[in-house]
Amino acid sequence: MAPYSLVLERATLDDIPALTELWYAGFTDPGVRYLWPDTPGVRRWWDDANRQGLANKAYQHYMKVIDTNSKDRQGRPRTVAFAKWDMATQEERGPRYPAWNQDMPLQAIESLDTLVTHPEYRRRGAGSMLMKWGCDLADENGVEVYVDASRDGSFLYRKFGFVEQSLEGEDVPGIIPMARVPASKR
Repeated sequence: MAPYSLVLERATLDDIPALTELWYAGFTDPGVRYLWPDTPGVRRWWDDANRQGLANKAYQHYMKVIDTNSKDRQGRPRTVAFAKWDMATQEERGPRYPAWNQDMPLQAIESLDTLVTHPEYRRRGAGSMLMKWGCDLADENGVEVYVDASRDGSFLYRKFGFVEQSLEGEDVPGIIPMARVPASKR
């Protein structure tokens, strides 16, 4: 597979079933599968959740990487990776419960909600394409980015300037909190 066959695009509502399929192909950790078992009902839930987000939340950016040299079951270029970036402002998120504490900094932040690459396409540049897009957007807006990373994913995030934020004694198995400051603040 030639690297130039990978193309970054915005995901559309027509892509939702492929995104769900890709999510299950990429996230095979037993803890993840315990929370989101691979059942028809949970797959429908993922379809509905992503469809609702894509259709109604302009601050959520669903990006995909396709392989133009490979086709899916519908004969379209195969979706090999996708990311969901959340740029919601405090107003868009709505009121917090409980209210934000006065000691907490009120700052704009971007969240990488999801990044998944099909196992056959890992370490071939698809994840980096998605990361570059989101980090460039964060840099343009001068905001930090946060992600709950898997151990495997943390290597990619470090390449893009993310730093682990775990506190001593607060380790959650399989989850690494990571943050990235915008280029203008480094």
